[in-house]
Amino acid sequence: MAKVDVLLGLQWGDEGKGKIVDVLTPRYDIIARFQGGPNAGHTIEFDGKKFVLHTIPSGIFNEKTINVIGNGVIIDPFVLKKEIAQLNEGGIQVHGHLVISRKAHIILPTHRLLDAVSEQAKGKNKIGSTLKGISPAYTDKISRSGMRIGDLESSEFDKRYHLARERHMKSIDQYDIDYNQMKFDGLSFTEYEKNWLEALEVLRELKKVNSEYYLNSALRDGKNILAEGAQGTLLDIDFGSYPFVTSSNTITAGVCSGLGVAPSKVGNVYGIFKAYCTRVGSGPFPTELMDEDGELLRKVGNEFGSTTGRPRRCGWLDLPALKYAVMLNGVTELMMMKADVLNSFSMLKVAVQYKYNGQFSEEIPFESVSLDLEPVYETLKGWNRELELTERYDDLPVELTDYVSFIEERVGVPVKIVSLGPDRKETVFK
Repeated sequence: MAKVDVLLGLQWGDEGKGKIVDVLTPRYDIIARFQGGPNAGHTIEFDGKKFVLHTIPSGIFNEKTINVIGNGVIIDPFVLKKEIAQLNEGGIQVHGHLVISRKAHIILPTHRLLDAVSEQAKGKNKIGSTLKGISPAYTDKISRSGMRIGDLESSEFDKRYHLARERHMKSIDQYDIDYNQMKFDGLSFTEYEKNWLEALEVLRELKKVNSEYYLNSALRDGKNILAEGAQGTLLDIDFGSYPFVTSSNTITAGVCSGLGVAPSKVGNVYGIFKAYCTRVGSGPFPTELMDEDGELLRKVGNEFGSTTGRPRRCGWLDLPALKYAVMLNGVTELMMMKADVLNSFSMLKVAVQYKYNGQFSEEIPFESVSLDLEPVYETLKGWNRELELTERYDDLPVELTDYVSFIEERVGVPVKIVSLGPDRKETVFK
């Protein structure tokens, strides 16, 4: 029987997962998202075109591939409608290539409103939410009061929606915050809700499946499946830098609950990481650079959130964090992104352990949010020149291949892909 391969991020998200899914898609019959929602922003570039996907799996650009939005994903109909329209305008056919799990939960307009007012109420203690309604939607899911895609097929949908809306508004009114001036994708809440309700028709037109049966049947038929993760390991609700995390399990284990496949069905695990580190929002970031080097990384790497537009915090590669992510996910192959962003550096630093409370350790401590983790660096020689487009790994500068070898030796997992730019052509297989 075929296996489900897994591709996920090993840092704080924004690693470049969308590009690699797009590159690997020809090998697979099905690409399936298993968690997260429109807080994701997977950017794919090819043939001079650029697309940003928030909910739809990144295999949508291959006409032979079926894309599944799994039960672990939460869906905003308004965002999904815009995404489909963008793809259609770019000549990408969505209908016939996209199916949605009936058990996937729906983000309601009042989820986004709850997200906005609760984040504003936190003041200086904001966690850096994307304000997409992610946390309130997952809260409703866990409290057994959420609405699911399958509910669209019920005559009771409108009644359930208005009951949920009324419940949310009671909570929102407790914040004593005037939300009438707030904007949601440039719209007032009233305008957003109107557009959201209209977008439900798009959801009704899409094919809905009992995805756990659909995917397991595909495996029995020998179909190749790739599970596409969103966000990153260090944002996992259990193993990330809590509370500065997302609201879902972003690790390999989330594939089983987010798609309905058994652990024994998991095959290869592809771990994606940048040649340096970035983070959006609040939370610990031991290797963060607050100097000219950090600004250079941000500028050259165009490090601004594809979902939020916020500037990303930038820093050197953190090997203890990378090894932690590899351990949690059972990574079998590594893929290093954005090596080209380091072209301007003559020397590169890599954190190999932390110093805190007078001790040295490679482990991330429980108190990582409150402790001042001081990174201990090793310095490597940079290639300090532009990288030429090549398909041969051996044609890369020796300083770059030395950098890759250093990572492989410390982490214990081979690097199989080195990305030299955003286009799918700028990819070197090792």
